[in-house]
Amino acid sequence: MTSPAATTPARQVPEAVHRRRWAILGVLMLSLLIVVLDNSILNVAIKTISTPAPGGLGATQSELEWAINSYTLVFAGLLFTAGLLGDRLGRKKVLIGGLAVFGIGSALAAFSGSPAELIGFRAVMGLGAAFVMPATLAVLMNVFERDEQPKAIGIWTGGVGLAIAIGPITGGLLLDHFWWGSVFLVNVPIVVLAAALMLWLVPDSRDPNPGRIDPVGVVLSVTGLVLLVYGIIQGGRLADFSDATVLATTGAGLAVLVAFVVHEKRSDHPSIDVTYFRDKVFTASIVAITLVFFALMGVTFFAVFYVQSVRGYSPLETGLLLVPLAVAQLVSAPRARLAVDRFGNRATTTAGLLVVAATLAAFTVLDTDTPIWVLEVVFLLMGTGMAHVMTPVSVLVMQALPRQKAGSASALSNTFRQVGSALGIAVLGSVLSAAYRGDIEDELGLLPPAARHAAGESIEATLAVADRLGARGEALTVAADEAFLHAMHVTALWGAGIAVLGAIVAAVYLPGRPPKHEEGDRGKEFVAAAD
Repeated sequence: MTSPAATTPARQVPEAVHRRRWAILGVLMLSLLIVVLDNSILNVAIKTISTPAPGGLGATQSELEWAINSYTLVFAGLLFTAGLLGDRLGRKKVLIGGLAVFGIGSALAAFSGSPAELIGFRAVMGLGAAFVMPATLAVLMNVFERDEQPKAIGIWTGGVGLAIAIGPITGGLLLDHFWWGSVFLVNVPIVVLAAALMLWLVPDSRDPNPGRIDPVGVVLSVTGLVLLVYGIIQGGRLADFSDATVLATTGAGLAVLVAFVVHEKRSDHPSIDVTYFRDKVFTASIVAITLVFFALMGVTFFAVFYVQSVRGYSPLETGLLLVPLAVAQLVSAPRARLAVDRFGNRATTTAGLLVVAATLAAFTVLDTDTPIWVLEVVFLLMGTGMAHVMTPVSVLVMQALPRQKAGSASALSNTFRQVGSALGIAVLGSVLSAAYRGDIEDELGLLPPAARHAAGESIEATLAVADRLGARGEALTVAADEAFLHAMHVTALWGAGIAVLGAIVAAVYLPGRPPKHEEGDRGKEFVAAAD
């Protein structure tokens, strides 16, 4: 007869750490909370920041896109290097350092005097966040045994939903009572609390064989992404993607990114080990993460203008209207593993992406007088679909690499998540801008030539002109609403198409249900190998 000791796997996590693993997870989620909370708060505040001083900074739509993307591009460009530094120096040290930089950047952003200053300080925040995000998931993988990792990752993913839920409400409350900078200043006390708890509870860990830092790869990746995104945003601002400047900048960005890939393949210490992408399951999971965040960030960008500018809701009301999207993620993310156990990774992820695509397409039915509960149902279904994508593919990515490479796996996952977010805002924001300008241009013919371009860049710019015209501006307000709705419908269809592309990739390359004997061996663990 086999003894119980013989059948119980040897514990790899020290007993003292194992006992407090759930408290450690709570601290990690608090650190994650501020990184995600910042963007979800900013989504509600973008309309306020676009208003002229003293109420806001008078930021144009392209400046708003850069205020978001300066954060995400620095975040994405440094994530892998940050993961390697965590593996080398110790994840706890890197986490606390990242939190400190993020807190300083938040305080500086709160008191920005111009859109340019806000863009710069948001980049500082992205620098800090790059050291926080991968370290939280790497620590998680080192304090939980393998059989509990899927459950812990599900809860960690649910933390993203929690941040998305409380961010808009918090932002709305702050904007109702304080100036726009309060949406950044609120990060500072959370940083202090998280750092104190980190010092007390979280154990340090590192990779015994960490990789070397690749400064050339970092410079090439950040430069390529910035040039690519700049070209895309500039094309939307000009409503002309064939403009010589747009083509040159976008082409240069693509060329630098190709050089980055070539460099990574030849380097003996690459920022991103491209050999990981030989695994079709790993690659498909990364593609699914990238595309779902591409769609999400793009739709969130235009949804806020629809709710506030077209429908007239306040920032707080907007935050409350976004709650179903967040709550659906929060509730569904930890339970998504149950769907994977029953239906497999392929069916769960494909279905989740198709639900996201359908909800994006549903934005085409929204009008100036559509019952608001329709939007709430769309958000609820969208959040549910996203949760059934993020949780399974996050587990597949993390379990594709050895435990000691947890920082690298986390960095890869989050790098492409942020790249997807940045490109989603740039591409879909530019589609929105170009479609809006094309529709409103004829209505701006009565304005002085010098004012037409600025007035046609966004609905907020047009409404500001309409306000100054008084009674004569009522017709322009109606035209602005109609032009924005048309632009939103076009943009939503683009986002839906991207989500469908992700569903096709998931259906073709992700694994289905494991054989029964393998299911029994692994219990509730997700399966990371293809059929």
